[in-house]
Amino acid sequence: MDLLRFTTESYSEAERLRAWVKALDTMGWRSGAIASVRALRGTIVAQRSPGGFDLGLLASVAQTLEPNAAGGDGALIVLHLDGVATLQANSGRQPLAVNDLVFLPSGEGASLLFATDFRAFVARVPRSAIRGRLFASSMNAGRIAGDVGVGHVFSGFLASLAEGVETLSANDLRPLELALVEFLVAILSVQQRETPISGLTSSQAAIFSRVCRSIDAQLGDPNISLTRFAAEERVSQRYLQKLFETAGQSFSTYLRLSRLERCRAELVDPLHEKTSISDICFRWGFNDPAHFSRAFREQYKTSPRAFRHEASLDLARHVVQRMSRGLPLNTDALLVPAQTAAREATLDAAGAIVASRPVDTRTGSRQAISSRSGKPRHHLLRATANTVHWGYFSHDLKPVLEVDSGDRVTIETLTQHASDDWARMVAGDPGAESVFHWTAERKNVNRRGAGPIDASIYGRGAGEGFGVHICTGPIAVRGAEPGDILEVRILEVHPRRCANPQFSGRAFGSNAAAWWGFHYRELLTEPKPREVVTIYELDAEPRPDQGTPFARAVYNYRWTPQCDPFGVVHPTIDYPGVPVDHSTVEENYGILKGVKIPVRPHFGLIAVAPQQDGLIDSIPPSAFGGNLDNWRVAQGASVYLPVGVPGALLSVGDPHASQGDSELCGTAIECSLTGEFQLILHKRATLAGQPYADLTYPLVETADEWVLHGFSHANYLAEFGTHAQSKVYEKSTLDLAMRDAFIKTRRFLMTTKGLTEDEAISLMSVAVDFGVTQVVDGNWGVHAIIRKALFAE
Repeated sequence: MDLLRFTTESYSEAERLRAWVKALDTMGWRSGAIASVRALRGTIVAQRSPGGFDLGLLASVAQTLEPNAAGGDGALIVLHLDGVATLQANSGRQPLAVNDLVFLPSGEGASLLFATDFRAFVARVPRSAIRGRLFASSMNAGRIAGDVGVGHVFSGFLASLAEGVETLSANDLRPLELALVEFLVAILSVQQRETPISGLTSSQAAIFSRVCRSIDAQLGDPNISLTRFAAEERVSQRYLQKLFETAGQSFSTYLRLSRLERCRAELVDPLHEKTSISDICFRWGFNDPAHFSRAFREQYKTSPRAFRHEASLDLARHVVQRMSRGLPLNTDALLVPAQTAAREATLDAAGAIVASRPVDTRTGSRQAISSRSGKPRHHLLRATANTVHWGYFSHDLKPVLEVDSGDRVTIETLTQHASDDWARMVAGDPGAESVFHWTAERKNVNRRGAGPIDASIYGRGAGEGFGVHICTGPIAVRGAEPGDILEVRILEVHPRRCANPQFSGRAFGSNAAAWWGFHYRELLTEPKPREVVTIYELDAEPRPDQGTPFARAVYNYRWTPQCDPFGVVHPTIDYPGVPVDHSTVEENYGILKGVKIPVRPHFGLIAVAPQQDGLIDSIPPSAFGGNLDNWRVAQGASVYLPVGVPGALLSVGDPHASQGDSELCGTAIECSLTGEFQLILHKRATLAGQPYADLTYPLVETADEWVLHGFSHANYLAEFGTHAQSKVYEKSTLDLAMRDAFIKTRRFLMTTKGLTEDEAISLMSVAVDFGVTQVVDGNWGVHAIIRKALFAE
């Protein structure tokens, strides 16, 4: 679907009228007679459904609106929600009450006069959707009372659509399209009976209307005929045929079109996706599938099979545009092979984990590491194609390293955005080249995401991009069991230096202002939409005379369609690790002049394995940690994670050089990092009296603060069940995330500090800082910062 969110608040006062007029024009409206241009304000939330229905909620100041030619050929239904309004049509005026409906056929000179501030919901129904159901030539603009009869029901239906217009998915809208057409036909059939039909007397029109209603009620009967209806009305067949001809059609044409339209609607109805084409044509009165196919092709210039297939593809394309992250709701069967593969830990032969033995961290080969006791050891876990999993979590992955509580591990992590500038972030680096290797013959890490391995949904690549992060691990901690707490102490963090002699010793990162960013639908300047990649250089090590290291922008470029080595074209940044051909982009230097960004390296993703079965998308964070995207997960901090599976199975990834709260445009400065960690296992029996005693969420501790993480859905995998990895992207809001952060903070203060509920609430309001962690990870985040100094006494 195409979703439009518009507000005049994005524009200066001088630009607001122009912007408002342009926004209305895109919806097929023309504005005039605005009472006060200086006081102009207006908002629009609108979207186009897969079937071409336009739904929009408008709110603005007093003005006149009338349909324009840009709206195309269709019927408009307007629900008047607030304000004083009048319909001007047919040289007359009709005042509108709140909840009244207005029908506006295309091409008719009618307008809506709003005398005050107003809100209105508009539904544009394509002419093709009601063709054959009504004689459009008899339809005139008019008011439909919203407080009685079917108008009252229709008004309530549209009001519900208005309330949820921006949250409706493509799967929601398909059945709503059908309901909208049925409501519209029901409403207009009444008007049709009450409106004189050109060329017919009142008695002739009454007979004609009764026959049309009878035909519609009996379309499934293959034996209905002109003879039958003439006999029922006690008129001759010739007389009845003349009535149809006067109204602009023949009996047989009306019958055939009505049946075809009903068949066409069911061919794209999700409720009938398993019904065969033959069964659909028999249901609506065709007794010969071959004849039905010829009639369908003659009317719509395509076969029924091709029409159904194209409608399915159209639905998929709209799902990609609206919800291009997360698994589609109808892919359960596709994921069974992938889930089985995960349970067997034999995902694919092109670089994913294929054995159960840990990896020799010096050589990258696998070896057995026996359990032992004694003083803590130090391990090195390099990032190679054999030690990473890309874009997903799974408790069935075999660990690449096994450690004891108290051991230290140096872990290399790679950013999935390194291929945005291969020369600066991949070339000459054996580990990075191993992970990112992709030629026409093979890619070392084939699966990139939690989707099907055969790319059967969108055709982007193995895993389909549902999940994007390169995760080093998993690491098993001996003795870890569900109910324990794993403390991950971050001792040191260093940028990964460039190995290319051309940029030797320097460090680089990439920021992508991408389609999943919060800004993407709010762009002011052309071209719109667009994705922009900015390459940054950062101080690899702080100089003694400098203090804080900084990052500086080197250049940026707009993403252009990139063809990956397997021949798939990526018009947007829709699959991780696609190598960018820099001969196809324009590099713009001299950007962000004089701007120095403090480097605060951190790990966006620290996770233990989820309890749920199957492959879990790496993007939405949850109770197991994951993609927190909080810059406080840095050197000197400890992250506490509730253990969900034996061994904990820790993974680390999504390294960042710097990020602001919100990660607004979609990414941070994505930069490969190496960190030294100490892993401390806190057994369940020892948790009493500790700040993490009842931990059910990722908790961060620094020297001065406790940082609690709230999400739109605290444990989305449990909350949404089978369709969690799709629903979380549809249902997340900052309101929900704030509520979750509040609930967790209240509990923390009451259980850890012994405060009463009233004390905790007061303290939260006066001394706890709540911030937006991120708005780009599907499960949005709000964190609460509790300063330890509050409890110094």
